[in-house]
Amino acid sequence: MGAAQELVDAIAGGKTTAVEATEQAIKRIEDGDGDINAVVVRDFDRARAEAKEADARLARGERAPLLGLPMTVKESINIAGLPTTWGYAEHANFIADRDAVLATRLKKAGAVIVGKTNVPPGLADLQSVNPVYGATHNPHMHGRSSGGSSGGAAASLAAGFVTAEVGSDIGGSIRTPAAFCGVWGLKPTHGIISKAGHSMPGTDGSDDVLSVVGPMARSAEDLDLLLGVLADHPLPAPREGKLAGLRVAVVAAHPLAPMSSDVASTLEARAAQLETLGATIDRTPKLPDLEAMHRDYLRLLNTVMSHGIPPAGREPVTLAAWFDMLDTHARTGREWDAALSERYDAVLAPVFGTTAFPLDDNDIASRMIEIDGRSEPCASQLAWAGLAIYPGLPSVSFPAGKGSEGLPIGLQLIGPRYADREVLRIASQIAI
Repeated sequence: MGAAQELVDAIAGGKTTAVEATEQAIKRIEDGDGDINAVVVRDFDRARAEAKEADARLARGERAPLLGLPMTVKESINIAGLPTTWGYAEHANFIADRDAVLATRLKKAGAVIVGKTNVPPGLADLQSVNPVYGATHNPHMHGRSSGGSSGGAAASLAAGFVTAEVGSDIGGSIRTPAAFCGVWGLKPTHGIISKAGHSMPGTDGSDDVLSVVGPMARSAEDLDLLLGVLADHPLPAPREGKLAGLRVAVVAAHPLAPMSSDVASTLEARAAQLETLGATIDRTPKLPDLEAMHRDYLRLLNTVMSHGIPPAGREPVTLAAWFDMLDTHARTGREWDAALSERYDAVLAPVFGTTAFPLDDNDIASRMIEIDGRSEPCASQLAWAGLAIYPGLPSVSFPAGKGSEGLPIGLQLIGPRYADREVLRIASQIAI
């Protein structure tokens, strides 16, 4: 049982109260967040009132999946009455006038939202540093990135402030922070959780074809708990029993994204563990062309992130080119669907090629990171995130080991479309 479920059960069973649990979460944030800077928007007064209401609901005999559970959510998610800046100074004074759909679902389920967590500007980096709130530090090592763009969320979990969070992911923004901070993060199947209320400050446009919102926690069990609250529709139950006969493809190398020896050895250790549990491992899997897919992913990603506005000196994307991108995207998704039905049940891969890198003043396009003594472009690591984002598949980042500096290493397990809960089940059996 996960820590969030344990706390919900303790509140329901009278071992503690929602008010006590909320006050303890607030104290942990007040005492411990000064050096980390994860919870950058604090809503303690309303949280205390919501906790009292949760206890009143319990006294009336009501029950709900998250009743009384204190938690935080990513800053980019609208909560009525709170800032939503996306890390932009020009939006520092924007206050949301309504809750995002996912926030409404959390509150209906009884969650007590105590605050919002830090992000990079435009949710477009793998560290969470912005001119509005400053830098979030990794709880495992001050001065290291907690990841991005849900870096504050992962840090809030890793520091022990809360047991549940919600982030978003278009380029590893749930999975990379989870990997850097040694917690769990689910990039769900595309489209299964409403993103209404997760858009640029003051906008309310259509959903894009890549990004998702999803749960973050300290265990697979708590991800499943949150997924049940957040999903638009119930998802298939996971299989029962052991992993004997499971077919797993292991992506031990990518033509565009190097990995450190620490990550490589961790990947092999978890693959070997799967073998001992009865799984069949393919270390040279037959998957869609990874290099071509990454090129197509970046083209679509950049178009989505820029809303079609080209960089200076370049021609805008034509309507015909946009439809070509969508067609390629759909075809690649079908190729992955075939691979994950005909040949494999899951894919095991890195989330990022090394452990958390030092915070810096560079953007992702110009940043260089060190991998086993070599200087490598940080942006190339998006290839690992794209494995699941581009085809729209579920992928869970789970704690898998530690590097030579003692920092967490996370891996991702990718599964068939809508098999989110099965992916959680498998990963829970090999996580550390």
